[in-house]
Amino acid sequence: MTADARFTSLFWTVWRRNLLVYRRIWVINFLPPLLEPLFYLLAFGVGFSGLVSDVTWHGRPLGFIRFFAPALIAATAMWQAFMETTYASFVRMFYQKTYDALLATPLSLEEIIVAEIVWGATRSGIAATLMLAVVAGLGYAPSWQALACLPIALLGGLAFGAMGMAVTSVTGSIDMFNIPIFLIITPMFLFSGTFFPVDALPAWAAHIAAAMPLYHLAELARAACLGSLRAASLVHALVLAAFFLAFLPLALAGMRRRLIR
Repeated sequence: MTADARFTSLFWTVWRRNLLVYRRIWVINFLPPLLEPLFYLLAFGVGFSGLVSDVTWHGRPLGFIRFFAPALIAATAMWQAFMETTYASFVRMFYQKTYDALLATPLSLEEIIVAEIVWGATRSGIAATLMLAVVAGLGYAPSWQALACLPIALLGGLAFGAMGMAVTSVTGSIDMFNIPIFLIITPMFLFSGTFFPVDALPAWAAHIAAAMPLYHLAELARAACLGSLRAASLVHALVLAAFFLAFLPLALAGMRRRLIR
């Protein structure tokens, strides 16, 4: 942070502002996390159940849907946080001029940006909770450890929220968000252990996939749903925390260059 940087509990006022806006359209925001897992599980359950044999995960044979369903929670947490801190934050910054209005108050830039990232993580937590209810209701999260999906989604949301805000800080127009989504987020969704174990990839590709944050988020969500959380799972949590700590200063520095003249 720069010499004039300041961070206090005032950032919660920005978070609360976003929550109040969210509550006005909560029905629309609740529907996708409720319906999306049903559509995915129906499509893959009916379409793939007779085509895909058991998947081996860390030496444990699993039916494909049992393997895929927890990762769907992780992927949704990624999408929610990244979209909130890219498209939604850009709209607040560029079109609605919300950031300009907030900077005219005693709030500091650091408080505003951290609040945006925490709000993105909150959206991840809300969506993960709704999806977990569906996944557990269908019998794909039989362990009580599945409740850990909420803090797991919040941690993943912080990592992807910081990443999204760093992208927003250097994005000139809203259309340019298609580039990181196409080149980074979508490949992560497809190849980070969401649909199949990463060891099914060539060795070089498996190493790249295992370095991606979604891989670690999916591993945590899958372990939680299947009751396999162990002390070794902390490694995945630490990797997500490292992504958050790496991208947070980039987001703060980039937004300071963009907003403070």
